[in-house]
Amino acid sequence: MIYTVTFNPAIDYIVRMSKDLIPGMTNRSDSEECYFGGKGINVSTILKNLGFDNTALGFIAGFTGEAIEKSVADRGIKADFIRLPDGISRINVKIKGREETEVNAQGPSIPADALDALFTRIDRISDGDILVLAGSIPNSLPDDVYERIMSRLADKKIDIVVDATKDLLKNVLKFHPFLIKPNNHELGEMFDTVLKTEEEIITYAGKLRDLGARNVLISMAGDGAILITETGQQYKAGVPKGKVRNSVGAGDSMVAGFLAGYMRTGDYSAALKMGTAAGSATAFSDDLATGEDIEKLYATL
Repeated sequence: MIYTVTFNPAIDYIVRMSKDLIPGMTNRSDSEECYFGGKGINVSTILKNLGFDNTALGFIAGFTGEAIEKSVADRGIKADFIRLPDGISRINVKIKGREETEVNAQGPSIPADALDALFTRIDRISDGDILVLAGSIPNSLPDDVYERIMSRLADKKIDIVVDATKDLLKNVLKFHPFLIKPNNHELGEMFDTVLKTEEEIITYAGKLRDLGARNVLISMAGDGAILITETGQQYKAGVPKGKVRNSVGAGDSMVAGFLAGYMRTGDYSAALKMGTAAGSATAFSDDLATGEDIEKLYATL
């Protein structure tokens, strides 16, 4: 079984405007949309769209949390969220006009007993399972929560994927995650440098592997992606042609596509191609990509 963890799920409320947003005035939208997700939930959705059953773990609160839970279940994903006693799950407002403005909410406080309940669920994960830890950590949780989770599973044969940034990612490398996926800018930030060439990206990706990561996948937006495998092999994938409509969830889709490709074939080259297809298919869509769209792009790579 595949498990994903989303500590701070959200409803993204998209407001589209053809005119400029004028602060201090009443503004009117042209259209509105709601998308339900969070990084782990996005991974779960793409995996399900590609035919892989999985379970979404995390925390929800209030009426917005109930809506998120229903949305996940409606996609055919097993929802096993912990309900928090207070607050509501986040609503992030994203205003898309001539310029884009975002207001991302903080989310509900997560008490210690709720975190313990999550640990209990994670302790049930068994040999051969896959766990995806994705996204930032809310302020109400300890900074080392990823480390604590991976430490609890260290004696089991579980492949763990970590999609995080900076110290949050660096601090878990000692637990040898199966896959990490920083983008090229995040990779540079981890080493306090700006990476300007493909050779530099490969060098610093190799440093993360030396620190403990088994496989390092570097996404580079329009320049494709680079994979450094646990055996030291290097693969590069380009980006298929298409019109970019949406960047939200593209990185999560790449993670899910990579996992799906690897589980299907056991081949890292095929996994990279599927990851690239999934990330691109989402970028070319208004929402997360369908399995059909991903498969079509995969066939062109």
